[in-house]
Amino acid sequence: MTIDELRAAAAVRHQTCAQIKKMIVSRLDLPIEPEWITDDQPLFGRGLELDSLDVLELYVAIEAEFGVGLYDSDMSVFGSVSRLADHVNPALTSVPA
Repeated sequence: MTIDELRAAAAVRHQTCAQIKKMIVSRLDLPIEPEWITDDQPLFGRGLELDSLDVLELYVAIEAEFGVGLYDSDMSVFGSVSRLADHVNPALTSVPA
């Protein structure tokens, strides 16, 4: 992969993560700016402290915004914004974060 291809792929990853952060903040009505969320920040527990109702809302939002369905077996994708980005855009899994 060339340096230009890496830069383009990194730009796509950054854009996808930014889109996910905006979606999380707007759909869950969080009192923070999307930029405050890091790509690897946990969404549950000591991270954003989301709960099961938030997950249901995000399931719906991801399907509507990205056209990607999620299933109970996909719970691990809610570990971080980066994991969500990899799931909604599988081409990102080969790109260094």
